[in-house]
Order: sequence, then structure tokens, then C-alpha cells
Amino acid sequence: MQSFRMMRGAALCTLLAATGAQAATLTIESWRVDDKALWETVLIPAFQKKNPGIEVKFAPTAPTEYDSSLTARLAGGTGGDLLACRPFDVSLSLYKRGHLDKLDGRAGMENFPASAKVAWQTDNGKDTFCMPVASVMHGFLYNKKIFQELKLQAPKTEDEFFKVLETVKKSGKYAPLALGTADQWEANQVIFTSIGANYWKGEEGRQALIAGKAKFTDPQFVAAWDYEAKVGSYLSKGASAQTYGDSQNQFALGKAAIYPTGSWDISYFNQDPALEMGAFPPPVRKAGDKCYISDHTDIGMAVNAKSKNKAEAYKFLAWLGSQEFADIYTNKVTGFFSLSNHAITVKDPVARQMIGWRASCASTIRLNAQVLNRGEPSMENELWNVNAQVLNGKLSGKDAARQIQAGFAKWYKPQQ
Repeated sequence: MQSFRMMRGAALCTLLAATGAQAATLTIESWRVDDKALWETVLIPAFQKKNPGIEVKFAPTAPTEYDSSLTARLAGGTGGDLLACRPFDVSLSLYKRGHLDKLDGRAGMENFPASAKVAWQTDNGKDTFCMPVASVMHGFLYNKKIFQELKLQAPKTEDEFFKVLETVKKSGKYAPLALGTADQWEANQVIFTSIGANYWKGEEGRQALIAGKAKFTDPQFVAAWDYEAKVGSYLSKGASAQTYGDSQNQFALGKAAIYPTGSWDISYFNQDPALEMGAFPPPVRKAGDKCYISDHTDIGMAVNAKSKNKAEAYKFLAWLGSQEFADIYTNKVTGFFSLSNHAITVKDPVARQMIGWRASCASTIRLNAQVLNRGEPSMENELWNVNAQVLNGKLSGKDAARQIQAGFAKWYKPQQ
């Protein structure tokens, strides 16, 4: 009898343990507040269909508060099981402090090319600590109705680009470009890093700066700023006071022919079915030149080193690396493109145009995203200010180059 009770008790404990394991709840931390409904109604149910018994909670934090609040929660031992990763230094810092697991060799990681992993690796490339999820692209949207009215074609070269801008300007009916400099960040992250890649040859130029083999005062970088200055002559009057939101409205209302932007804006403009858009990549310098696009690694996913649900977290991570997730995410979060090797059929026509640039252009990332933001003065802040001044006609290409190079050389030994 005693033996039977012990056996029954052991069986009950085993059952409870199994039930507890099945009832594990994974918490995903992210700054993508706008994706909450998608995770709860589409992504999580898709995962659970293949992994029954694992509960998943998507718990986003406002983008401006995410980095600091996540750091605090991780330090206090209350961070989620899965953590959305910013690219480069923010996530690298968390890894160095022991907050993130090393992911090399984990299921799903084999589906990503080496170029996609760079944003979430140690400087020597030996440790990968976040699974790549998605990138955003930079380029130009254009109003198809305005282009048809003025008999314009999407430009492929710089000469064609400026002829289009000049035609729109002379029409007197529309602004050539929906672009302002009040918020400054667009000047750097949308314009300079986008059009400039064709000058410094994408990764070749970016890596040369990191290695100390090139300087911002070299001709290819100065020429990019000179080009930007020329673009600035086609901004609307009062552009220095025009915000990002103002530019969105200007293009959405059909008051501007071209909108320099990132792919993330596609979904915003899709809210107005009357707005017919097309997209073109940054025009090359002359016909026949190789093209380069800013295909910027934007979001990854890590496993909290102190997660109490590691087995379930890695099951979820493996699913994030699957064809199914890549397909859903790319088509539901329009303008955010999977970084995996999977072949994906993109349904949105403008997003399909943009992702198609990968087939003919070499991908690079924002110029200063890796390593170059680690010192003082802050290169990110400096580039915002300098590029806004160049667009406003207040700073020449040579002076912009001198200012950025001087700040860079103050703290970066390979540039001294």
C-alpha cells in the first residue's frame, strides 16, 4: 500500500512537472509598439499552431524608453525571455554585460547570410548574440499621377534625377521634393547615407573609414556632400522649419512629386488608396555604374541569458528563422524586409519594387552605424546637424567633410 502511494505520488509529481513545462509563458520585449496587434493575432498563433502548450506574451515599450527600461529590467533580473535588438552598439553592450546568450550554431541561425549578422556580432565576428529579423531600405517614392501629368520617368542617373526635379520646379504646381530639415535626422539617415553610398561604394567606403584607410575629407565623401547640396536647392521654401510629419503630409496630399524616405513609410501612405506611388533607388552617378543601396539592418531578436524558459525560447527563435515567419513578417509589416535567405513573394507592389533592388544593387548599411558612433563628439549628432546645414545651403561639401573628420580624429586612433 505504501509502495502504491509512493508510486502514485511520483506519477502525480511527474504530471505536474510536465503540465508546468507546457504552461511556460514566454515574454517578448520590443520597441515596436505598432506591431502588438500583429503579434497577438497573427504571429503568436502561427507559432503556437506548431508549438502547442507554449504561451507567448508580446510586451512592447515605447521606442524612446525601450533601451533604458530594458537595461534596467535586465540588471534587476526582470527582463523578458526574448528581447528585440537594436543594431550594433546598444545590443553589443548588453552582450558584453552578460545579458544575452551567444546564438552561434542555434537552430534557425543557418538561414541568414554573414552580412545580415554583422549588426549583432562582436567586433571580431566570433560571437553572434541576436538573430537577424528585418531591415529597412532607403530610396525615393514618387507620385505616379504627377509623373504622368508632367510626362516624367523614374530617373536612373543623377542627370536624369536633376532633370526631373527641374521639370517639376518649372511647372510651378508641385514641390519637387517633400523634405524638410527641422528634425535633422532625415538629412543624414535618409539623404546622405542613401545617395552617398553610390559615391563611397557602399561597404568598401564604410569599411575603409573604420580601418583608417579613408577619411571623410577624401574626394568620394566630399562629392557626396556636394551632390546633397545640389539636392537642397530643390527643397520647398521654409524647408528649415519643415518637420518629418510635414513632409509626410505634403507628399500624401499630392503637393510634392518625390519623397525621399525609407521603406518604413510605405504602410503610412498605403492608408490613402488614392495616392498612387512608385519607387526608385538612389540614382547612380552615370549610366553603367554599379548601384549601391542602404539596406539597413534594423531589428534582431536575442535570448535573455537569465531566462527561466530557455528551451521554449529557443523553439521560438528557431521559428523566427523559418520561411513561415519571414513570409508573414515581410508581408504584414510592410517595408520591413526579412534578412533571411528564404525566397519571399512580397505582395505590396511598392515594397516589391524596393526589395527587388537587392537583385541588381549591392547592399550596405548606414555609414556610421558600426564603430563610428562610439566617441565624442557624437558622429550621429554631428551628421544630423552637418547634413541639415548642407541641404539648407549653409555649409559647403568641403566644410562638412572637414567638420566631421575633425570630430572623428579626436577620438578614433586609426584616423589620427
